[in-house]
Amino acid sequence: MARTVLKFGGTSVADLDRIAHVADLVAARAKMGEKLAVIVSAMAGETNKLVGLAKGAAGDTVNGDDFDDEYDVVVASGEQVTSGLLALALRKRGHKARSWLGWQMRMKTREGHGAARIDGFDEDSGLGAAIDAGEIAVIAGFQGISENGRVSTLGRGGSDTTAVAVAAALGADSCDIYTDVDGVYTTDPRIVPNATRLEKVSYEEMLEMASLGAKVLQTRSVELAMNHGVLVRVLSSFAGPGDNNPGTLVCSEDEIVEKQVVNGVTYSRDEAKITLFGMEDKPGTSARLFTLMARAGVNVDMIVQANARGEGRANMVFTCTSADSAKAEKVLSDHGDEVRFEKMEVTRDVAKVSVIGVGMKSHTGVAETMFEALAQKNINIDVISTSEIKISVLIDADYTELAVRALHTAFDLDAD
Repeated sequence: MARTVLKFGGTSVADLDRIAHVADLVAARAKMGEKLAVIVSAMAGETNKLVGLAKGAAGDTVNGDDFDDEYDVVVASGEQVTSGLLALALRKRGHKARSWLGWQMRMKTREGHGAARIDGFDEDSGLGAAIDAGEIAVIAGFQGISENGRVSTLGRGGSDTTAVAVAAALGADSCDIYTDVDGVYTTDPRIVPNATRLEKVSYEEMLEMASLGAKVLQTRSVELAMNHGVLVRVLSSFAGPGDNNPGTLVCSEDEIVEKQVVNGVTYSRDEAKITLFGMEDKPGTSARLFTLMARAGVNVDMIVQANARGEGRANMVFTCTSADSAKAEKVLSDHGDEVRFEKMEVTRDVAKVSVIGVGMKSHTGVAETMFEALAQKNINIDVISTSEIKISVLIDADYTELAVRALHTAFDLDAD
């Protein structure tokens, strides 16, 4: 029987009752003869509590993204507790199970505490042999071991990344992500109640959805799955062991026979627009601007440049997250001698709405349909960006839900 990786998020293991339910789900899979590795997150709310404790103890030495190795030791303990509890619950049900921490399975990462990148696994950890011998490996997600032998953590959503990395290393048939939703939907069902659950979605579409606001899967995990060809299924952890729970399969585009022109509508309210009026219009100016943003750790998204009224001047518009906007504003104010401009304007009450679909590669008229649907609702478009399979627009945040509903209907995504 092939190896299978299962992953359960924080809401799925939020308390002992939820952990008992997860143990029943895992036990049912084991009884079917599957060789299982189970990745778990910390119990819901636990990581936030641990982050608060770490920052409280460290004072000003832990700010923003400036984490150190002791911070990782603290925040990684949440997953350690969950893995031990689930292993105990499985043993109670008569299954051979044990917990594995990141350093025990030798998941090697680069330095960069708080957001480490995975480099690979030591083959002599014994993890694969233990699974093949019938042991259920309950693995603490979100953590690994750095080059200097210290505990490292992968950043928010890192348990998804752990699950896909373990699946790739074990050559698993699939990586099943159990979460609090029963699959990937065409949009947020809280905004559009008749949103449709997708049977299949391509890696490329899921990557765009994750990066553009969908919270189902962490972006790095999708990227890793695409690079290693790991089949990922998103399933509901609230279904019972015998319930119908088909979920959504994230796979290669080649495995999807009927490709929708648009498969989903996403949104993000965590956006800010920065406009630089009267910036110098000469070679090297944009390079200096975005070098400053990169050094400050500001993740820039949309970029638009247009001629200004003055000769030799241009207006530059770019977007970043609301959280990064204050940092970007300060950097630009402090480095006015490097990037000269006449005026800066920061707008934070904006939202990004996107339509996504691999079918856009071979179909025309997507932009026309999108812009017409927004125009009919009197929604003004501020900034536009595109890729091969997505179109994103920046709009006034007050119109976010109206825009999502209008686009969902315009592209025939509403359930019958």
